[in-house]
Amino acid sequence: MRERAFAVFGERVVGARFLDLFSGTGAVGLEALSRGASTVVFVERHRGAARIISDNRALFELEDDRARILVQPAAAAVASMARRGETFDVAWADPPFESWEEGLEALAVAFATGLMASAGMGCLECPERAAVETALPEGLEIFRDLGGGASRVVLMRRSNVGELDR
Repeated sequence: MRERAFAVFGERVVGARFLDLFSGTGAVGLEALSRGASTVVFVERHRGAARIISDNRALFELEDDRARILVQPAAAAVASMARRGETFDVAWADPPFESWEEGLEALAVAFATGLMASAGMGCLECPERAAVETALPEGLEIFRDLGGGASRVVLMRRSNVGELDR
């Protein structure tokens, strides 16, 4: 799924500010950096997983300003970064499948608060049967749904983005 999503992103990842919510080991954010993202912010609430991300960051000799780690819940991180005026081009949320709604909520808040750039993309990795379409907040639209097997990646953006910005 992730490989397919990065294929859809294409060159949009190059130079992008990438937000990896519910980072786990940081594999998605590291993939974004390997494909040319300028910066990644990893958000992971569990200290053990955050240590793995930190170890991986050191292994790849990434500077803190290119690969920053926030050890806190996604909703809190999104709110604090929005208050500081940060913006991202791509946000990926991969919450535990039983709480996929938390990922959708974090992405919705990122869009609503301006944390996402005007033509930003949000990606939600979730169970195949997750009712994302009915839970999607007003103002967001699904523009690709990469399903297959037990999981899928739903790509979303603001529904009022002009055709030239896409």
